[in-house]
Amino acid sequence: MQAQNIDQTVAKLKQLPSERLAEVEDFIDFISQRETDRTMTQVAKAISEPVLNNVWDNEADAAYDQL
Repeated sequence: MQAQNIDQTVAKLKQLPSERLAEVEDFIDFISQRETDRTMTQVAKAISEPVLNNVWDNEADAAYDQL
């Protein structure tokens, strides 16, 4: 299915005027960067969670767990 979508997208790109291709390329770069940012955020979250659990999960703050 993905190959078919790619072929359809390429066909649409071929129909665009050349000045619009730069816009499409910028948009693709934007989407790609957004995905990279999301992935990095998820990795940072996963890495920091065990460390932060030591801060969040302690007797002194146990009263806040009930809120």
